[in-house]
Amino acid sequence: MNTIPKRRWPVIAGSVTAAALILTGCSAGGGESSDAKTITWLVDNTENTITYAEKLAEDFNAANPDIKVEIETRPQGGDGDNIVKTKLATGDMADVFSYNTGSLFQQINPEQNLVPLTSEPYMDNVSDSYKPVVTSGSEVYGVPVGTGSAGGVMYNKKVYEQLGLSVPKTWDEFMENSRKVKDAGIDPIIQTYQTTWTSQLFVLGDFANVAAANPTFAEDYTANKVKYATDPAAIKGFEHQEEAFKAGLFNEDFASATYAQGLEKLVNAEGAHYPILSFALPEIQVSYPDKINDLGIFPLPSDDASKNPLTVWLPGGVYLPKSTQNVEEAKKFLAFIASKEGCDSQTEAVGANGPYLVEGCDLPDDVPAAVKDMLPFFEDESKNSPALEFLSPVKGPALEQITVEVGSGIRSAKDGAALYDEDVKKQAQQLNLPGWN
Repeated sequence: MNTIPKRRWPVIAGSVTAAALILTGCSAGGGESSDAKTITWLVDNTENTITYAEKLAEDFNAANPDIKVEIETRPQGGDGDNIVKTKLATGDMADVFSYNTGSLFQQINPEQNLVPLTSEPYMDNVSDSYKPVVTSGSEVYGVPVGTGSAGGVMYNKKVYEQLGLSVPKTWDEFMENSRKVKDAGIDPIIQTYQTTWTSQLFVLGDFANVAAANPTFAEDYTANKVKYATDPAAIKGFEHQEEAFKAGLFNEDFASATYAQGLEKLVNAEGAHYPILSFALPEIQVSYPDKINDLGIFPLPSDDASKNPLTVWLPGGVYLPKSTQNVEEAKKFLAFIASKEGCDSQTEAVGANGPYLVEGCDLPDDVPAAVKDMLPFFEDESKNSPALEFLSPVKGPALEQITVEVGSGIRSAKDGAALYDEDVKKQAQQLNLPGWN
């Protein structure tokens, strides 16, 4: 049975993806010798990922001229997941590959498909808070790439200043702020359902509030002892999404708008709030550098002002498949990623949108304002919780379709939550989790 060990989220202080696969990878940088051995790295095809991957490859090649890293790309989302699983199953995976941590990591059968990294010296650099989400059985299989991030409400600070608003501590305050924004002729809450994954944040980003109300929820959820439809705290995310839709607080084009359009609305003050993951910050930094500090972030508000923690996401992982013929070269590249030099390459390429989980990787002083908003939550464990997918291997594949329906008025919150409870059953049974058969 593959499970994620349950552990508390410790303090992290002072550091802080449907197109066809591109089969002809792009090499990064120069400086390698003519007889250098080539290894390949499969990453998703977002601009941000490709940018930092190429920079990591370039800097590693410069320091290791006998090894050349070539980047291959895959789509995001379900198509990308299928490519990863197919390549692992057929032995056709790149020498190293990037993929999710937590629940989706468990679904790629790590013990069968991946090379353990537990005893590698460079794993000493990796934060103990990260290792559980890339662990299966007794072995650790991945190193972090990118930074920790958060799921919350990104907001336009200039809109708040213009309307004299304060950061809300409760859901009622958030709704009141949103009504004032609407009265001012600005879209109160941006939704982008053409990019379906973005619809999930009302639910996924609310998990810290669920954990604050029910500290054993993740454990009980994994054991099939609690349900979203019947737990009064867990259903709130669905209910809040339904309430906001019924109140007419979404942008008129919410059903057809894309993630990129949502970011554009936010930075241009055409919308005030966007429930989203903070990994949007590097993309904003690249596309709208002069407006990056107009944005802040706050947790999805709960009903209790005294308990309003932030839901945090751990970085993705870089893994070594058993099919690689270049084990030592690949391990050397992973060691570079899990080093201060690797962090510095990423920061230089795309900036930093949260804490690194690698020892010695400090953040620069000029991080975006939204990152500064996040740091107090990361530094005090009582003010954050990892997203559920990092505490439980159970995550149903249809959540983003269900939340699109709830957020569009097609399905009620109660029915959406109940449908999601049914959605997770098959996955839990495939993982042979106790209590699900």
